[in-house]
Amino acid sequence: MKPGRHPVMAIGLVLGLFAATAGQAQQVDSSAGAESAPLTVGVYVSPPFVMKQDDRFTGMAIDLWEHVTEPLGLDSTYVELDTIADLIEATANGTVDAAVTNLTVTRDRVEVLDFTHPWFDAGLRVMVEENRSSSFWDILAGLQASGHLTAYAWIIGIILVATVLLTLFDRRFDRNFPEPWHDGIAESFYTVMSVATTGKPPSRKNLFGWIGRVWQGLWLVCGVAVLAYVTSSVTSVMTALTLTNQVNSVADLPGRPVAVFSGTVAERYAADAGFDARSFAHIDEAVDALVKGRVLAVVADAPVLEFYTYSNPSVPVAVVGAIFEPDKYAFGLPHGSPLSRPLTVEVIGAAESGGIAEIRERYFGDLP
Repeated sequence: MKPGRHPVMAIGLVLGLFAATAGQAQQVDSSAGAESAPLTVGVYVSPPFVMKQDDRFTGMAIDLWEHVTEPLGLDSTYVELDTIADLIEATANGTVDAAVTNLTVTRDRVEVLDFTHPWFDAGLRVMVEENRSSSFWDILAGLQASGHLTAYAWIIGIILVATVLLTLFDRRFDRNFPEPWHDGIAESFYTVMSVATTGKPPSRKNLFGWIGRVWQGLWLVCGVAVLAYVTSSVTSVMTALTLTNQVNSVADLPGRPVAVFSGTVAERYAADAGFDARSFAHIDEAVDALVKGRVLAVVADAPVLEFYTYSNPSVPVAVVGAIFEPDKYAFGLPHGSPLSRPLTVEVIGAAESGGIAEIRERYFGDLP
């Protein structure tokens, strides 16, 4: 090798080492910056898993998320989404780095999201209004549906015709009958209504001997029949309404109006089961519709319904029936997220160490 080449090689070696060192420093700085940047975490308010107090989020899912991200050195910035569907979409398209709430793992969701190891076993249950009674309008609608209102219209028509005929009859044959038409109509109407409602007329003079007695007897039979029909029809409709409004389990709900939460497993289940599903964003809206009689029941995650009844004893609702459609909750992540494995490891560790049970105890206490 020629002597003149040594300085050139030395200079090239120095420049190469400098470039490599600078590249490594830049990579370390970039990695450190990525680690220090907080995660954007999407949340959906669903007590007791996610609750909002002023601008701060709390709840079992929040506490567990912070418990498993702390060992990884991850900070989080929370962003609230209006519905479960919005949360899933934002996570799937990478708008947020993770989905934190009582998010059920399903086959459809696994196709668009990655999930950590499940951390909560749940399922669906039914919430109903306690001691629900039928309103006047419910009874009226029941009478109409069963055809009794048409019969009532005929009875009213017969009463009016009978009032007019009795007035004409008494004006001709009863000298003591009031002469003014309005007085006579009022007297006859009272007589007809007495027969229709009590089965017997007020004291009247018999103008036609035995024929008159037979006529009065026929009036009594008609009055008793009308009274019995009205009483029995109203009673039967009220009984039917009581049985219809009685909900003891999910088996009583097909074809009935029920409240569900938008984008949830319960919404899909209600549609598949043939319920008349009405979608709401949050449980407060669904319970309001239940108490006001717009829906017959609320179908949602069992722990959410149970926590609501426990936390709101003054609201006249109760959770009935056994758990159906059992499922599991997990944290959702975009497909291919590098956080999937480390978060799963931490979730499993929290389950083994009793961390999840301790966090659950804070919010559910003695609830099963």
